[in-house]
Amino acid sequence: MLAGGTWQCENSNMIAADDLKGIPIFDCLVPEERQRMAAKAADVRLQPGEWLIREGEQPYFFILLEGSMELTKEVFGRPQHLTHYKVGEFFGEVPLILGAPAFASVVATLPSRVARFDSQQTFELIQGSEKCGALILQTMMNRLGSVQQFVREFPTARVLMVGTQYDTDCREIRAFLAANRIPYEWVDRDLEPERIPSCTALLHEGPAVVIDRAYCVEAPITVRKVAEALGIRTAPREQHYDVVVAGAGPAGLAAGVYGASEGLKVLVLEKTAAGGQAGTSSRIENYLGFPNGISGEDLSERALKQAGRFGAEIVMTRCIEKLEPIEANKYCVQLDGGDRVSACVVVLATGVDWRRLDAEGVDRLQGRGILYGASRNEAVNVIGKHVFIVGGGNSAGQAAVFFANYAAQVTVLVRGKGLELTMSQYLIEQIAQKKNIHVEPFTEVLRAEGEDHLDALTTRTRVPDQPEMLQTRDAQALFVMIGATASTAWLPKSLQRDANGYICTGRDLTEWTVDREPFPLETSLPGVFCAGDVRHDSIKRVSSGVGEGSMAIAFIHQYLALQNF
Repeated sequence: MLAGGTWQCENSNMIAADDLKGIPIFDCLVPEERQRMAAKAADVRLQPGEWLIREGEQPYFFILLEGSMELTKEVFGRPQHLTHYKVGEFFGEVPLILGAPAFASVVATLPSRVARFDSQQTFELIQGSEKCGALILQTMMNRLGSVQQFVREFPTARVLMVGTQYDTDCREIRAFLAANRIPYEWVDRDLEPERIPSCTALLHEGPAVVIDRAYCVEAPITVRKVAEALGIRTAPREQHYDVVVAGAGPAGLAAGVYGASEGLKVLVLEKTAAGGQAGTSSRIENYLGFPNGISGEDLSERALKQAGRFGAEIVMTRCIEKLEPIEANKYCVQLDGGDRVSACVVVLATGVDWRRLDAEGVDRLQGRGILYGASRNEAVNVIGKHVFIVGGGNSAGQAAVFFANYAAQVTVLVRGKGLELTMSQYLIEQIAQKKNIHVEPFTEVLRAEGEDHLDALTTRTRVPDQPEMLQTRDAQALFVMIGATASTAWLPKSLQRDANGYICTGRDLTEWTVDREPFPLETSLPGVFCAGDVRHDSIKRVSSGVGEGSMAIAFIHQYLALQNF
């Protein structure tokens, strides 16, 4: 049996025609046809708890020869039982015929044996036998009909949240829920008082959160309390790990996937949500292998599941406050909240923060119409409004294209002469096709105005050889994406950084005290590696971060071999 409950084809014990006798779907076939189908089938054997197929994987047509299987679907992060399969039943035809990924997962509940057919073999069976084809298609139609009941019972959200639009705590919790793909229902306390649940009626100050229509999170509400109520792990299970990864952006998730898949005990720590800045991208269209593009949230969710399946431990709402060496060439990692773990190796993949906009009123109105970055959950807040975006990079372009589907007008402000030098061509072309996106070059924000929330912006335009122009315009939302800064002040002073706080590694190090050459991606602290945007002179792309995270694990194996861990 392959690791993770994947296929096992027993070449010495392949399916024979006699194995298919008594199986209803094969009673339609003459012995010669049954022999031909048996010769094409893969013989898959599983033990209880092993997965035949997981949701999202390539579909196959299955026939259960021995044992018992259970169909489950993940609903808001929790497995939900759908049905059991008994000996003689077939399944998997619905996504296969429709050309879609597997809709749900199938796990063995007893020692089981399954005949597996690919799409070509399945269509041969349907087209080669009128009776078999009719049976498969009729069963498919019956199963599609049962979807109606599933949809009626399907919950729309796990979380009910009560608050006001410009409440900072509300926005942080909503951002956490959205970034972690947890659907929630939003009730504005001021606009819909009749919808406030009775258990929250007395909580007049701050947000209120109800989980699964049954549990009210105790005040004061924090992101960590909400995460714990949802069953998200917020504390490490163990005291020692081979590798602790700080940050679950593309680099950190790649390190988690490759480290765990190669047998290392890996802990990944993330303060907010998997994906980092890339996770907020509405659509990444130039990532290899996704010709139709993929959102940052989808890419992050897949990587997070992949890391978990290989055994990496993911802990959310936590960050490292202190890193210090201890005996035996190991490190003590102190988390916010006081928890401590030890590690042979640490990977710094914390990413970067958005650079702050230096303009009057911006800090005062942050979270009240002015935001750094742009997540998809902000779409409902900009419907029919005039939205401004500051920045000329890909993140700003992706946000402009996305918000143009909701806002009345999107204005992109750039200090340079245009987008050609800072944005990918495919995004420039998409922006040009959107009639409600307007790009203003040579323009910067001078002042943000408003009492409780953003009402207006004053901008200055300096076109070469033309008079300077000041404008004050109505504005309901401002999204700032003007570059990045490295937040590395918490790291030991002995860890070398450049003048901007980015972490130096490998051949860029000028401070090195060990009698060997540093590994590429290794910092000035032996055994502490760095990957992704926070690394000095790194390429700020998702694919580069993924590459560096996986490369770090290769160098970590070499480092561990030297230390005889």
